[in-house]
Amino acid sequence: MTTLRDWTRFAVTLFSKRGLFFGQGMGSAFDEAVFLLCGVLKLPEEGVETFFDARLTAPEIEEIRRALFRRAVERVPAAYIAREAQLGGLRFYVDERVIVPRSYFVEIIPDQILPWIPGMDADAVLRAADVCTGGGSLDVARINVADYALEDRISLWRSDVFDGVPADGGEGYDVIVSNPPYEPEALRETLPEEFRREPDGALFSGADGMDVVRRLLPQAARRLARNGVLLIEVGGLRGALEEAFPQVEFSWLATQDGSDCVCAVSAASLRENFPPERDARVG
Repeated sequence: MTTLRDWTRFAVTLFSKRGLFFGQGMGSAFDEAVFLLCGVLKLPEEGVETFFDARLTAPEIEEIRRALFRRAVERVPAAYIAREAQLGGLRFYVDERVIVPRSYFVEIIPDQILPWIPGMDADAVLRAADVCTGGGSLDVARINVADYALEDRISLWRSDVFDGVPADGGEGYDVIVSNPPYEPEALRETLPEEFRREPDGALFSGADGMDVVRRLLPQAARRLARNGVLLIEVGGLRGALEEAFPQVEFSWLATQDGSDCVCAVSAASLRENFPPERDARVG
């Protein structure tokens, strides 16, 4: 096998035979093979077919062999091998310190967030917070902030939910977005090997998966601006969330695959259910 076409075909067959799981950004053996091989060879995926019949050098073939062994035999996620991931049409540096980026917010934010913004004006969002980036991933986030030259617009805080985030002078956040860990501990051994390669702290949150969410809701109540909104991705916890907080008005947002996993909660609803004195007890 001497061409990229040969190795792509081989990788697809290998991935299929080994029963790999494709749920970390790619949806098929072919997509995963193209992503991984392009990452190893530093080729653009767009228009990659123009390189399919190019002859590979011996060092390139050796790199491909090593990458395929790590992916197919060791079950290392492709993003860790390539040291990059795609999300929302953007590329990000990733490594084993972070969960492989994937989120329904990619489709939610462009299409469904405006009705929650006063005047449906995106320019009205002056302050936003992403909560639960994760401990180890802050260092990785810092790399990506620098790659996109956003150091003057984004501040990173090492914090347990909001505990370590400085007070904002009373202005509050217009939008708080959070994709916290939400898997129950009991699921740990049932997940595909690829997921078990990711940091535990990015996936699991107590016996019922809601340890972080229980802390986030009352803290968000006092960190949001008066007309602010909290957006949370909670996986399969809709029923548990609504049962635990029956008075909170969770608005479930439509996703392309029909999953009820992302909700919006207004600052008003949060403050009604988590007044400051209660927040002091819960947080």
